[in-house]
Amino acid sequence: MKAGRLSGQVALVTGASRGIGASVARLFAQEGAAVAIGYLNTPEMKKLAQELAAEINSNGGKAVAVDGNLADPHGPEQLVSQTRAALGEITTLVANGAALGRTPWLEISIDEWDRFQNVNLRGTWLLAKAAYSDLKKHQGSIITVTSVMVETGQAGAVHYSASKAGIIGLTRALAREIGEDGVRINAVMPGAIRTELEVELDPDETAVSEAMYKLQALKRRGYADDLAGTFLFLASKESSFITGQVINVDGGWVMR
Repeated sequence: MKAGRLSGQVALVTGASRGIGASVARLFAQEGAAVAIGYLNTPEMKKLAQELAAEINSNGGKAVAVDGNLADPHGPEQLVSQTRAALGEITTLVANGAALGRTPWLEISIDEWDRFQNVNLRGTWLLAKAAYSDLKKHQGSIITVTSVMVETGQAGAVHYSASKAGIIGLTRALAREIGEDGVRINAVMPGAIRTELEVELDPDETAVSEAMYKLQALKRRGYADDLAGTFLFLASKESSFITGQVINVDGGWVMR
């Protein structure tokens, strides 16, 4: 595979078995990065992660599947240590893995609330801590993932939206602390993206699409590949003077 914009980089992408994470891992590899495909160790996600790693390697790239449970406080360090052992020191961290679901707010249990905060918010913080010695050494980049739900407010997603709002606060505050080390951190805010997970939650594509066309400036659905280029930009030298920012990729749904 020819040298690309991420040649020489080592990237850990969590939640990369499918959806946005898989598209990001695939594009990073095409652009020359060695990629660790982070996945939750279930039979389905393990199979998908291993298949993606095999695909990348067969196309001349370099990838490995690494497992870790972000709900476990030791999971982020497990993902980072496996990446280092297989690929070397990490230069880019994409904290994409997340818990997602809908529950009316009065029915959310404490355990469910805690799981969303632990996976989405605490997991992002612990991933950054675990990888930071490498990121500081290489003046690398952290890319977090928030959600358009923070801006729109949606019923049934109080626990999810709260965790994703926290990621914005973490991104901005951390940018102030790590900038002096030359490390950047930015957040991507996806809109309504037609991933495999959306298909599982909302199988009626026509109804969902028609609803989104009324909200978006661009009258088409967004797909995982539509986001990958933004992650590539934030991981590359082209964004070397950008930190602490939130970039919407939502077809013109939220405008600020």
